[in-house]
Amino acid sequence: MAMKNNGYIYSDRVLKPDEGRSVADFYSLRYPHSSGETWRQRIQSGQIFLNRQSASPDDVLTRGDNLDYHRPPWEEPAVPGNFITLFEDGNVLVLAKPSGLPVLPGGGFLENTLLHLVRRHYGDDCSPLHRLGRCTSGAILFTRNARTARFLGQALKERQILKVYLALASGTAMPDAFTVDAPIGPVPYQPLTTIHAYSPQGRPSISHVRVIRRLPRENATLLEVTIPTGRPHQIRIHLSLAGFPLAGDPLYPSGGIPRAGSEDDEYSPLPGDGGYFLHSWKIRFPRPDGGEDGEVVCPPPLILDPDASST
Repeated sequence: MAMKNNGYIYSDRVLKPDEGRSVADFYSLRYPHSSGETWRQRIQSGQIFLNRQSASPDDVLTRGDNLDYHRPPWEEPAVPGNFITLFEDGNVLVLAKPSGLPVLPGGGFLENTLLHLVRRHYGDDCSPLHRLGRCTSGAILFTRNARTARFLGQALKERQILKVYLALASGTAMPDAFTVDAPIGPVPYQPLTTIHAYSPQGRPSISHVRVIRRLPRENATLLEVTIPTGRPHQIRIHLSLAGFPLAGDPLYPSGGIPRAGSEDDEYSPLPGDGGYFLHSWKIRFPRPDGGEDGEVVCPPPLILDPDASST
């Protein structure tokens, strides 16, 4: 599904460290994904407003000023345009997200997101409790009201929500079961400013891994991965750190840090790039109104199906 969206207004409030900067310098420093010259062109074309008035590149900022960037409509990349509802009640939705569909806006996506599709179908009070990578498929939990969001948000912090994934990893020489306990946090990465990876200064992160089936012909192994924590790209990073990166992962080779590009590379891999197989298989969560925990299983693609024939 390719589409042109309706554009978007990005708002910022000027804080003390930016007082005295020009409008052009503010955007160039705050959002270096675009060059200084590009930001000047946007300002000069009337896309940026200072306190609701059309801004000039050299206008000087004062603490408390409001800046608005009116980004014109743009063509979003094509994505799958549907999802399946696995479970619903008055408090939660458990949905099957297809690979390729981002959950939240970002990276050129605004309306081609699961959030936009869900809110269009179920209403604006729906929000994802956790995230899945763009090319990760499977079960994702949405809350339908603020009370449930608070309740399950606390349950997530207290590790009361079980999330089990299926993954196709490179190699066959891993133990039958192992745990990766290694912190994850932002590290410098171009063309982005930072990216999540193994970092001694990162947040505690744990993944429990169990072999389901070894595939010598493909030099790959089907794994079950349970994550008590849920850091961005956690399974990709932890399996990479253990020496068994996801088969086909363009970003995280062995070592737990992103693939290092060179100055001659025309393209550096990004978190949303696909090629790997990772599926959110099972999710179990406490109910805000009490009673037995909810548990939902999302059927995996054939390549990750534990019951499929290995021949």
